[in-house]
Formats: sequence, C-alpha cells, structure tokens
Amino acid sequence: MTKSIPAEIIENKIYLIKGKKVMLDFDLAVLYGVETKYLKRQVRRNRKRFPSDFMFQLTKSQNLRCQNVTSSYGGCRYLSYAFTEQGVAMLSSVLNSERAVQVNIQIMRIFTKLRRILASHRKILKKIEDMEKKYDKKFRIVFDAIKELIRPPVMSDRRIGFLKGGDNK
Repeated sequence: MTKSIPAEIIENKIYLIKGKKVMLDFDLAVLYGVETKYLKRQVRRNRKRFPSDFMFQLTKSQNLRCQNVTSSYGGCRYLSYAFTEQGVAMLSSVLNSERAVQVNIQIMRIFTKLRRILASHRKILKKIEDMEKKYDKKFRIVFDAIKELIRPPVMSDRRIGFLKGGDNK
C-alpha cells in the first residue's frame, strides 16, 4: 500500500490555466514517483487517450517550469503538459503501477472536494443576491463587502524575476 500524500500538497499542485483546473507533468511525476521524461514518454505512446480536453501543452509564457528552473543554456528545453481532471485519471492507466492508482484516487478526491467548495460558493452568492433584492439599499455596503470576501483572488500575469541587460522596470 502506498503512503498517503497530504491533501494540502495535492491541492497546491492544482493550477487554473486557460480557465481549467489542471496539474502539470512535473508535479504529477513527483507524486507518482517517476521521472517526468518517463511520464511524457508514456503519454506520447498513448496519445489517443489524451485529447485536447484531457491535456494540452503550455506556451513559453505559461510554462511555470521555465519561470522557476532553467537549463544550463539559460532557456527552457521542454514545455510542460497540463492535465485536466480527466487527463489525470487517464494517466493511471498508462503508467500502470500501484502507486499511480493510489495517487490518482487521492487526486480525484481532491478535485471532487474542490468542485463541492465551488458549488457551495455559488449557492452562498445566490443567497446574498436574493437577500440584496429583498432588502433596501441600506445594506448595500454590507452585501458588497461580503461579495468581495468570497470572490476568488485574481491571478496576475505579471512575470517574476529580472530582465537581461538591466531593464528592470
């Protein structure tokens, strides 16, 4: 039996890219206990199992790996793959190991939990809007403050780091 991975670790490896909740190839490789190149090789060998709604390749500007780790020549050699929930589920069948199956079960539970939390937020927002319509404008400030508190944070596309040649504006 594979040792359980804490939920927080998995949750921190789920990103919102192109409006989809995804996990990246190098994070999944660590969780599965395999090298990233092995994971990618298995995906290439089973390409028919990964349509565009299951997996897509990141661009250079989206690639977190290029922003965090660079190769010896100063660039990024390989663009990462982003796997949606369905793509992650498919990975356990192509990796075909006990660890992959156990880790996938944990990941699927986290995705389900995140969906429940999101649905809960939608219900709360709907109730607030209903109350807002029902009561007069005296409570407008309160309702606006509550909406602001439950609104998800806006992710910035601002790049982190320094530019070559000292143009750090």
